[in-house]
Amino acid sequence: MTQNTNTQALSDVGVSIWLDDLNRPMVTGDELKTLVETKNVVGVTSNPTIFASALSNGSAYNEQVAELAASGKGVDEAVFTITTEDVISACDILRPVYDATNGEDGRVSIEVDPRMARDTDGTIKMAKQLWETIDRPNCMIKIPATVEGLPAISATLAEGISVNVTLIFSLDRYRGVMNAFLTGLEQARENGKDLSTIRSVASFFVSRVDTEFDKRLDAIGSDAAKELKSKAGIANARLAYQAFEEVFGTPRWQTLADDGAHVQRPLWASTGVKDPNLSDTLYVVELAAPNTVNTMPPKTLDALADHGEIAGDRVNGSYGEAKATMDALEQVGVSYADVVEQLETEGLEKFEASWEELLGSVRSELEKAGDNK
Repeated sequence: MTQNTNTQALSDVGVSIWLDDLNRPMVTGDELKTLVETKNVVGVTSNPTIFASALSNGSAYNEQVAELAASGKGVDEAVFTITTEDVISACDILRPVYDATNGEDGRVSIEVDPRMARDTDGTIKMAKQLWETIDRPNCMIKIPATVEGLPAISATLAEGISVNVTLIFSLDRYRGVMNAFLTGLEQARENGKDLSTIRSVASFFVSRVDTEFDKRLDAIGSDAAKELKSKAGIANARLAYQAFEEVFGTPRWQTLADDGAHVQRPLWASTGVKDPNLSDTLYVVELAAPNTVNTMPPKTLDALADHGEIAGDRVNGSYGEAKATMDALEQVGVSYADVVEQLETEGLEKFEASWEELLGSVRSELEKAGDNK
């Protein structure tokens, strides 16, 4: 099979395309394999909301749910079993990509219970449990970038476990994430781990930033405010890439690289546009840059394949303009610090709501299976 021209153009810039979607039919049929062969998909990130929807619609999980109900499994244990099975299957499908890219791609991410986002020790414990249960080298454990999550990130990496750091909105927190990554690798080296086997990405959210900034710009309503609409997300992400280049150009990083470590790549998350007036490939085209990952919902991937026009690296050389945009937002009266703090709070709430939705779906299916015995 040949790859789509537009997705190939993005890959040629140095962007790894990961799919923000995972469900049982995708891994039991040929869907994921076909996306790898035709749309340059080289990774997958899982999502509780998608799992919940897949459980509630269709019959793909019925047999397993019936077995779990018959064995008396509780809801939390059932969720763990169901989701890890899908991740194991996806890891096996993507293993050839993992091998071909020396472990850079072919990755499948699964998140710790987001109710533990403020619990450092609980996060570390669940990260280890997920890693040991899935038992695939191309798995990544998703840990939220809360203040409490930072030491959990370091401790998990120190065990030789690959980590996808999620829910990053602010540049300050992103620098904290990169520091946690470097600390984790330094601890892993002390623990005698092979640094070349540890991989990490830092998931920097994009469209949610625009949504919140634009809401506040609309409330201000001035011409200057209107001019800045839908510019914050891209500017913020471009400045994150500048920070990435700075940190991974330091002597501290170089000593780790000399011992076989790989950089923690920026991953652009939340790249489906929320505003229908915007181009549906905006956050893909404008954030194309080497050494990055773009995790796309299926709709965005389809849009890229159909009509996305990749214009090469759109990030390097854009830092001055990005900084000017962020400064202008402050000048019209939108507080960056206030926006990113609110986004983190809301992000955690959404993660927890998605998790509760997943628990509810599994609870309902377990009860149905019990009734049908």
